[in-house]
Order: sequence, then C-alpha cells, then structure tokens
Amino acid sequence: MAAPYPIGTPGRPWTADDVVQWRSVQKPVRSYTDDVLSVVEELRGPYEVIRYGRVGDHPLVALRSRDWRIDLPCALVTGGVHGYETSGVLGALRFAGECAGTPGVNLLVAPCVSPWAYERVQRWNADAVDPNRSFRTTRPAPEAAALTALVDGLDARVLVHVDLHETTDSDEQEFRPALAARDGVEFVPGHIPDGFYLVADAANPQLEFQQAVLDAVADVTHIAPADAAGKIIGSPVVAPGVIAYAFSQLGLCAGVTGAPFTTTTEVYPDSPRTSPQECTRAQVTAARAAISFALAHA
Repeated sequence: MAAPYPIGTPGRPWTADDVVQWRSVQKPVRSYTDDVLSVVEELRGPYEVIRYGRVGDHPLVALRSRDWRIDLPCALVTGGVHGYETSGVLGALRFAGECAGTPGVNLLVAPCVSPWAYERVQRWNADAVDPNRSFRTTRPAPEAAALTALVDGLDARVLVHVDLHETTDSDEQEFRPALAARDGVEFVPGHIPDGFYLVADAANPQLEFQQAVLDAVADVTHIAPADAAGKIIGSPVVAPGVIAYAFSQLGLCAGVTGAPFTTTTEVYPDSPRTSPQECTRAQVTAARAAISFALAHA
C-alpha cells in the first residue's frame, strides 16, 4: 500500500493551511525570464508581443502575427498550461520561430500559460488549482481567465487550436497522488502510455484531422499503443493513438476557442525510445500538421 501523501489528512480534502504548506515547498528551479521571455523578445521581428495579463510576478505573454489580417482565420498554439510539461513550452516557442509568416493564417502563440508552475516544475498554479480544468465560467485559475480574455478579444475567427502537453512518469509519482490527497480521495495507481497520443474533443472529435497529425508525428517519434483494455490513461481509444475528453465540460484549454479543429498533444519524454529533443520536435510537427490540415479542409 502506498504511503500517504505528506501533506493533508488522508480522506479529507485539503484546507487552506494545507495549500499554504504545499506552496511553501514549491521552490523555483528554472527561470521563466531566461527560458521564455528572452526567447519571446527575440521573436519581435515577425510578431507583435502581447502582454495579456500578470500572475504574481510573472507577465503573461503571447506572440501575434505582426501582419495580422482580419480576413484570415487564426491558428492558436498554447503551451505550458501545465508548467512542468517542458516540451509544450519549448515546442510552442520553436514553432513560433520556425513558422512565422505561414501563409493563409494569422498565428497566435501563448508559449507558457502558467509561469509560476513552469519555474517550479509543477502541474498546478500557486493555489493548488489545475489551470487545465479552469477554462469554464467560474475560471478559478487566473491563468485561464487571462488567456480566455485574450482569445475573446481576437479580431479573427479561430480555425484551429493545438494545446501542447506531456504525460510523464511524475504524473504517477507526484501529481496524481497529490491530486488524490488534495481532494481527500484514495489514490488508485494508473499506467503511463509509452508514446505520443492525442486528446480530441468528444463533442467534435474530427478523427481525420487527428489522424493527419499522428501521421506527421510518427516520422518523429513513436505513437502510444492502447493497453490490454483498449484504453490510454484509462480512456477508451476512439482511433489509434486518440482518446476523447469533453473539452468544455472539463474546462480544458483546448476548448477555449470553440474552433472547428482542436486537439491536445501528449508526448512521453521519459520513454527510453525517445529524447527531450524529439519530444519538442514532435510538438512542432503536430502544430504544423494541424494547421496544414485545417487550412486545407476549412
């Protein structure tokens, strides 16, 4: 039997004091300023840098095509909604650098939605709230509220949104045990899939779109197989390498725009069959393929 999580009382949801205790042990181990803001500044040529909010000491920034045209659709790429998922942040920044000036579309890139969590390699924000369950009416995470306001203020329709994520061994080692403790429920161990997979919107899965993204990524890294029960992370596989969540109902970032083409990427950087560099490249490849398919099938 697993040892109880070191914060909180088993079987009881965390109190405000428990959240304070949890926050006190979250120490910065990397720099948002050095890793993200400095790269964003280097991209000022082809992009307008938008400061769309602030959370604590961290400005929230996005890159918007400098030659923005209201007659063109928008492609939104987001990373770092879960700050610990490194390739999402690096992939969004690399995508912005490589794909500036993509014809036929306006680009909007929010490379690190959760800076506090990025610096601490955490899933939650400073209030022990998951930003990727906060894109809902109440918007309990300020990170989600700020990005929602940015998207709502766009002067163009969003055609495609790619939200870049990872599934890591630390999900089972730290984040899911912490979640169970926070909510006062029993932790039930799960299984980490070995490979890249996608999460589609259950209300609009667009499986041909998802397949086009997977086909492109398969040239970079391996695609996660289903487990013996035909599932990935406990969810039924709706197509090879694809599961589906109710984006709006769950308050997921990928549902913030209502775009016709949406997906959440998931790479597995702890796999012995890949590398952090391949994972970042897979994120860029996924975003490229998603935009290409959406433009061709709009």
